[in-house]
Parts: sequence; C-alpha cells; structure tokens
Amino acid sequence: LKGKTALITGGSEGIGKGIAMGLAEEGVDIAICSRRPEPLEATAQEIRDATGVKVFAIPTDLTDNEQTRKFVEEGAKALGRVDIMVNNAGSSPGGVIETLTEEDWEQSLQLKFMGYVRCLRYVLPIMVEQGGGRVVNLIGNDGVKPSYWEIAPGAANAAGQNLTLSLAGQYGPQNISFVAVNPGPVRTERWTGLVNAMARDMKLSFEEADKLAPESIPMGRIAETKEVADLCVMLASPLMHFVNGTQIEIDGGQQKPPAGGRDRPVGGIPVRRRRPVRRHDADRCRRFRRLDAADPEPGSPGPHRRRLVGRVRGCRRRRALRFRRRHRYRRQRAHSRGLHRALRLQADLRAGAE
Repeated sequence: LKGKTALITGGSEGIGKGIAMGLAEEGVDIAICSRRPEPLEATAQEIRDATGVKVFAIPTDLTDNEQTRKFVEEGAKALGRVDIMVNNAGSSPGGVIETLTEEDWEQSLQLKFMGYVRCLRYVLPIMVEQGGGRVVNLIGNDGVKPSYWEIAPGAANAAGQNLTLSLAGQYGPQNISFVAVNPGPVRTERWTGLVNAMARDMKLSFEEADKLAPESIPMGRIAETKEVADLCVMLASPLMHFVNGTQIEIDGGQQKPPAGGRDRPVGGIPVRRRRPVRRHDADRCRRFRRLDAADPEPGSPGPHRRRLVGRVRGCRRRRALRFRRRHRYRRQRAHSRGLHRALRLQADLRAGAE
C-alpha cells in the first residue's frame, strides 16, 4: 500500500479514524472529511505526527451534493490520484417504527445511503480515467441480519449493500472493484448513545441494555474499532483487489432473534424456545376451561379436572406398559426363531452325516 492514496469519509472519529490511521501506517496518503472542523483537524494532526504521511482535512457535509463534489475534487487534486475510496460516514438512529420520526428516517437514508451515492458519483469517473481503483463501503450487518429495533439502519444498510454489488458488476471491466464490510456492534464514541436509546425503548436500565449485544455474540463481546479498521486496510490492499462484488461480516458471529412479535427481546438476546402446542394439548385446555366454568367453587381443582388428569396419566402409563410388553415379546420371538434355526441346522447336519 505504500505510495497509494485514499479518500475516507467520516474520518474524524470512530471506525473512520481507525481506518485512516491504519492506512497511514501502511504509507498511504489520505484525505479525510467530517462535518465538524475542530475534531477533524485534531485527528489529521494526530495521524501526521504518528506516521509522517500527507493528511488533508476537508470539512464536508455529505448530505449536501455540492460539498460532496468539492471534497472529492479537492481531495483528488491534493493527492494527485485516488486509488482507494472508503465510504464510512453516517449513522442511523435505532428504535422501533412507533418512535422513529420522519427526521430519523431522513437522516438515516440521506447520510448513510445517499452520502455514499454522492461520493461514488464523483469519484468513479476519476478512477475510470486513471485506469482502476478500489472502493470499500462500511455498511453494517443490519442489512443482512434484520432486527426490528434497528429497522432504519437496516433499510439504509440493505440499500448500500445492493448499491455495492450492483456497481461491482458495472465497473469491474474498468478495473474498479467493490467490497462491503458489515460490522456488528462496535465500541465507538456512539456506543453509549445507542445503549441509552435501547434502554429507553425497552424500559431497561443502562446496565441491562449494555449486555444485550454481547449476549447475542458467541464470542461474548462487541468488536473494537481497530479490529474493523484492520479488516478494511487489508481489503483496501492490492492483494484483495479480486475480492469484488461481495460483502464480509465482522460481528463475531452475531445471532439476532428472528424478526417478529413484540414480545421478542431486542438487540440479539437469545430467545428461549417454547414447546409448540400440540392439538391434543389445545383440546385438553379447552375441556379444562369448560369444566372449570361448571365448577361451583372457582379456583379449586374440582372433581372434573382431577378425574380428567387421572385419566390422562393413566392413559400414559398404560401406553408405556404396552410399549414395554410389545418389545419384550418381539425380543422373545427373535430369540425363539434363532433357536429354531440352530436346531434345524443341527438336524440337517446329522442327517447328512448319516
């Protein structure tokens, strides 16, 4: 990667900052952007001091088309070319559909999805003209592992994943390859806010909500920023250029509960499966309710219920006894048949000798 160049969105903190530092450590000159100038410049100076590479900080609001175009053009001019494009900026509010507002949906799609579209609209012609490039899109596993509490991020992520795979087919002939990275929960500066929102919607304490994500991951913890950054740096390298039109989850094997009923837990807590109700169980429950309604003393077991339970238990005992008798009889018959065969064989041998 030494001598390569990269544009990185959302590079002032979190995963974006980790990717910027990781690429810079490999000798990549970078241009980073974010909406807030102060933390952006502080990150740029930190990377310069640590690695000695060229770092250009360009404050940009990716929800604005003109600012996005300016970032790509200024970054390409400062770096001389664009070998790598890392789309990372954007976050989506969590919550259930009842609590998500129009502004929440607008924020989710405008930044997390349309921000990627705008960057690619302006960077891809540059890559085509220079003869190739690499695009790494940071998206999220909500697009492939749905959760009703993460419905807005899931919608934006699914759109971003479709965009990545579609453009991989279109621009492959121009030597531009695409890959999507889908992190699960990651311990960034945003994590505390996500846990607070989850606790609010689920009516849990902060400590209880903070345990939900780790309990859904077989490895028992959420990812660290550097782990995601290391994967992205590897995928950005020329060694991985042929990994095209695919997506990679980095979530520790997270297992979210199936989408469905509101009684299900949120954030991936393992669901305790219930035994399915069989038909004879349902019939028995209906008979119990009918007989209880006829009982003169509500709440007491009642003679009808005791008699019915006794019949059910007696039926089970008789069934088990029949099963044991049947198998004992079969074993005895098999033993008898074997003995008869042996006697017939012995008699045949004796007749033949005579």
